[in-house]
Amino acid sequence: MADALEELRQQCLSRGAAGIKGLGRTFRIMDDDGSKSLDLQEFQKGLETYGMCVGNEKAKQIFTILDKDGSGTIDFNEFLEKLRPPMSSARMQVIKQAFQKLDRTGDGVVTMEDLQGVYNSKHHPKYKSGQWTEEQVFLSFLESFESPYEKDGKVTLEEFVNYYSGVSASIDSDDYFVTMMQNAWKL
Repeated sequence: MADALEELRQQCLSRGAAGIKGLGRTFRIMDDDGSKSLDLQEFQKGLETYGMCVGNEKAKQIFTILDKDGSGTIDFNEFLEKLRPPMSSARMQVIKQAFQKLDRTGDGVVTMEDLQGVYNSKHHPKYKSGQWTEEQVFLSFLESFESPYEKDGKVTLEEFVNYYSGVSASIDSDDYFVTMMQNAWKL
């Protein structure tokens, strides 16, 4: 049964860093009653809508693994946590440090206002050429962390972690990942 979950994880990761995040967005859209949980039918519909080819039997297996209390529903935040490739505490810590550096207002969401003074848009090629404004550069930067299905110009810690879980999956060494993050975000 755990193999079915691993197969789904690999399908998501094959879509790049936004794969898991995009599936999460799809599930939120499928959550018609706003309960932040999915029944088997919503779960299967979400997988199908996102183009995950696991089949009904494997979808049922995955659902059973995730429905720990046997209630017939799964919390989709727990689902996303299970789907993310496991990350060491060192990796999670450096991801949170980078997010906190970006979240200048400390409200748990990174917006364009947070980026001003932290992210220098003046070196972006499209800004230099006059094609984009500073605002367009900031929005493009934020969109890289968002799902292609819902762009709101805001990045939560969950979206940031989901993005970096995809990056993390392709880096074997904790030391290398931490160094890469420290250099990228000047931590």
